[in-house]
Amino acid sequence: MQISRVAIIGAGLAGLAAARSLAASDIVTRIYDKGRGPGGRLATRRLELAGHAVYFDHGAQYLTSRGRVFGAMLRMVGARPWPEEGRFVGTPRMSNIARSLSDGLDLALSRQVTAIVGEPGAWRVQHLDANLARPGRPLPDVAPTEDGPFDAVLVTAPAPQAAALLAKPAPRLVDLMQKVVIAPCWTLMAAFDRRPVLPDWQRLEGGPLAWIARDSAKPGREPGQENWIGQASAAWTREHLELSAEQALPLLLAALAAHAGGSLPPPLLAQAHRWRYALVETALGVPCLWEPALGIGAAGDWCIGRRAEDAVDSGVALAAALRRA
Repeated sequence: MQISRVAIIGAGLAGLAAARSLAASDIVTRIYDKGRGPGGRLATRRLELAGHAVYFDHGAQYLTSRGRVFGAMLRMVGARPWPEEGRFVGTPRMSNIARSLSDGLDLALSRQVTAIVGEPGAWRVQHLDANLARPGRPLPDVAPTEDGPFDAVLVTAPAPQAAALLAKPAPRLVDLMQKVVIAPCWTLMAAFDRRPVLPDWQRLEGGPLAWIARDSAKPGREPGQENWIGQASAAWTREHLELSAEQALPLLLAALAAHAGGSLPPPLLAQAHRWRYALVETALGVPCLWEPALGIGAAGDWCIGRRAEDAVDSGVALAAALRRA
């Protein structure tokens, strides 16, 4: 099969790594993502406070590198050490890593892919405005936009979301994905006018929160701000998974206060965000999934492990499998 035009669903690290690898072989890609920017869980939330922008890295808190490819990538995007040797963050935001990696790539952002239709060698991608196609709600009664044909389609979303898209065009891949388990995570974002009685970062066990960090302490951030992140444990999140953000917020603030001597300064602003698919607990155990007869594949950290580097390695492996086709 001659492959020259590829659709990639998901602009996280796996999708970006696959696209960059394919671009080096002059294969044209178009990347679809429901987010307003690339990066997936490598995310930064921008909020307004008294007319000023306030930022929170509310997804991945830091990255670690063990291999040559990911290490070179972190150096290329200017990642800096934090909170200790061997861990790195993007500057001035975590989202800058993905923005740098997406430079020169064809991105279709704020697009919710609803179906992959067609046949091998002539796949088409149907997608809607992501602001209309919100998770948990029925799809709007509007005709989707349809792009194509594509010689191949690569799905790099979290395994449960990838499975929903691949159920019709590649059911064998869906069967293989069933063993993957990904934990959810409720995340607190809070800004204060003065510092709570907390260290710059802290990993916790046994309570509602698993991680606390002073986001504004990271290199390149606004040092005069007190912007804090609290990420809940998988067990607590599962117990409270279907709360609304408004319901989860006071519980997360109370959990943060419990680690700050029982009280917090009044928040200047606070929000909660639910990552339904945050951290891989059981990986597939293969570098990627690829059906050469169909020209359809899947990749993500969930193929290999739980680290961001696993997502990059999986995306590169899927691009290599496609080139061999």
